[in-house]
Amino acid sequence: MEIVGYLASLFIGIALGLIGGGGSILTVPVLVYLFGIPPVTATAYSLFIVGATSLIGAWPKYRKGLVDFKTAAIFGIPAIVAVYATRKYLVPAIPDPIFTVDDFTFGKPMGIMLLFAVMMFAASISMIRKKPCIDCPDDAEIQYNYPMILLEGILVGTLTGLVGAGGGFLIIPALVLLSKLSMKKAVGTSLLIIAAKSLLGFTGDIANMPIEWGFLLIVTMLAIGGFYLGNIISSKVSGHKLQKGFGWFVLIMSSYILINELFL
Repeated sequence: MEIVGYLASLFIGIALGLIGGGGSILTVPVLVYLFGIPPVTATAYSLFIVGATSLIGAWPKYRKGLVDFKTAAIFGIPAIVAVYATRKYLVPAIPDPIFTVDDFTFGKPMGIMLLFAVMMFAASISMIRKKPCIDCPDDAEIQYNYPMILLEGILVGTLTGLVGAGGGFLIIPALVLLSKLSMKKAVGTSLLIIAAKSLLGFTGDIANMPIEWGFLLIVTMLAIGGFYLGNIISSKVSGHKLQKGFGWFVLIMSSYILINELFL
């Protein structure tokens, strides 16, 4: 299973490189089901893997002028504060078990995985239903809805802290709708936001749990290698078709998690 896990780590990066987001939604299931890591620890490891991969991936976007730093700051600062506070204070404060009814115990690991599955399901539907953009200029005037951007940043940061996903499937639509960024700029800016909040959020876990740095760095390097491989493939295949196919894959994964946690 570990060999399959390392191959899946490569696929996490490939998915991120292909469609600019969504790969991180696979990280926690890979760590939990293929490597046997406890869900709470897996969410912490996921923050580092996703953050490092996104940081490397943001560089070529920046060189192409596809990163808007003002939007990244407005959205990213509240998101960073929220994810750090969630990892440092909220996650350790969640009781385990959360509640017990007769012979049924709803534990903290189950709660995290179910929340993750619901987010995966919502992300998959969004990716499957999304239409290709026919006319999306990259130099359109940027408009800022400050209150909504701040609120969205806090919401995404809290969810990221709870489940360890980068949240690109939430950030990119928010940037397009609230800042009026083009899709390409939204993807580039999203990578920078994901990198900052994930890596800084991970620092909230260092004091709370032991970190297996050797294992974590191996998986991260595989994901980074996959990212560049995905970038190469993306230039030859329709992004919309890839996004839709990946959406169906995420839908199947979320269904598997729900069935595994509730019935197996």
